[in-house]
Amino acid sequence: MTTTLAPGPAPTAVSPGQGLRVTQLRVVRSEWTKFRSLRSTLYTLLLAAVFMVGLGALFTGIQAGQANGLDPGQTAISTSLTGTFFAQLSIGVLGVLVITGEYSTGMIRASLAVVPARLPMLWAKVAVCACAVFGTMLVASLAAFELGQVLLSGKHLDASLSDPGALRSIVGAALYLTVAALMALALGALLRNTAAAISTFVAVFFVIPPLTLLLPASWSDHFVQYLPSNAGGMLIDGTYGVAHPLSPWTGFAVMCAYAVVLIGFAAWRLRRADA
Repeated sequence: MTTTLAPGPAPTAVSPGQGLRVTQLRVVRSEWTKFRSLRSTLYTLLLAAVFMVGLGALFTGIQAGQANGLDPGQTAISTSLTGTFFAQLSIGVLGVLVITGEYSTGMIRASLAVVPARLPMLWAKVAVCACAVFGTMLVASLAAFELGQVLLSGKHLDASLSDPGALRSIVGAALYLTVAALMALALGALLRNTAAAISTFVAVFFVIPPLTLLLPASWSDHFVQYLPSNAGGMLIDGTYGVAHPLSPWTGFAVMCAYAVVLIGFAAWRLRRADA
């Protein structure tokens, strides 16, 4: 006796990615994988740490060798963290590359196809960049501070972690560089070109502040303290030649406001313009 089996249901075609929901956490994991797999991001982050510690030690050693001690407006804390303002160049390049690297290779189209809502990708890049920069530069700023105090101890100019402003300055250096990286990332998202974004970042942080010194004090004294680098730099002990410096946390709030505005414009362009 022969038994005839009834045909089973026809297989159902499954489209790629069906059953997988795009969540913010999954997008963050994807961006973290991109971040740690690229040599350019790792190298620029490492270079920033070298600038922070190495150049901080160099300038501290020079200050320690002076007969009259530290320069006016400088303290043992701020001197040891001088490398912060050189590390921001490498950090700026890092922030720009986090997003313009995808535009230059065309990978941004694949990223946006996977995340059609677009903004979750931007928030993920912001989160990954901020966490990586803050964690790395916090360790680097602590190392720069400790090494700097060793170099200053020979002249009895050193400070300790328990001194007023010391811990705030160490954490503040990491916070300053984190917000600088986010501003660079936003510039990259707005301009979508690596050279243009880096040039703009350099102009804002390295060119405009020194140029204000050429203006009459009656003009510059009213706005120079609100420039991003001058405002955020107040978190690090010292006045850095600013005639009317903002308080540390007020200055940092001003710098954060610049970052929020830039990221807002970047989000607007990402939603409105094609990749």
